[in-house]
Formats: sequence, C-alpha cells, structure tokens
Amino acid sequence: MPAAPEAVTLAVAAAEAAADKLATDIVAIDVSEPLAITEAFVLCSAANDRQVRSVVDAIEERLRALDAKPIRREGEAEGHWVLLDFGDIVVHVQLAEERIHYAIERLWKDCPEIPLPEGVNAPRSPEAADES
Repeated sequence: MPAAPEAVTLAVAAAEAAADKLATDIVAIDVSEPLAITEAFVLCSAANDRQVRSVVDAIEERLRALDAKPIRREGEAEGHWVLLDFGDIVVHVQLAEERIHYAIERLWKDCPEIPLPEGVNAPRSPEAADES
C-alpha cells in the first residue's frame, strides 16, 4: 500500500521548502511498505552548516502551516545532518559530503520515489533564496 495522501502532501511541502532555500538533490521516497514507523523519507543536500539550518527552519515553518510539528529533531548542534521526524515523514537535511558518504537512498533503492513538482530540483540563482 503506497504512502497515505497526507504523507505525500507533507513530503512535497518539505521538498518545496527545501528548494526555496536552495537545497539540492531533493528526493522523496515512499518507505511505507518496508517500514511501519513512517511513510516517507525526504532527503536533500546543503552546501554548509548554515544552509542546513536554514533549510531545516524553512521545512519546519512550512509544515507547521499544515499543522505538522516535529516529534523529534536530531543533529542540529553539529549542523552536518539534521533529522526531522514528523511521524508520517522523516526529513534528512545533510551536508553534500555526508549525503555522499552515507548514501541513504541506496538503502531504499527498491522503494518508489514520490513525484515532486517540476521546480523542486530546478537550478536557481542565490538571489532566489533571498526572495522567499
């Protein structure tokens, strides 16, 4: 059974918020079949610890507007890999190097991706982040 529509809505909103802060390589994976604890993972990369924090804040703000609050938030002190657990979805915001090293998406390669809006992974100028 695929991820619930509510989980897909949260995953897409998290991806869009990450894109607004210029996160890269954004993917959403439906993990509802193999995992009972969550329905989807959203993964994205950031260039530095400051951007990781900015992306995390944007995702929390966007999902709060949808009445979703994180149950757990881990890794913020280091700023290399922050995990936001919203219950239905888990968001991983990682430095690009950490993302390559841990390659979470390889672990879930048999799970289907959740389609994201066309503009989520579109190249953007740094000025675009300032406008959002």
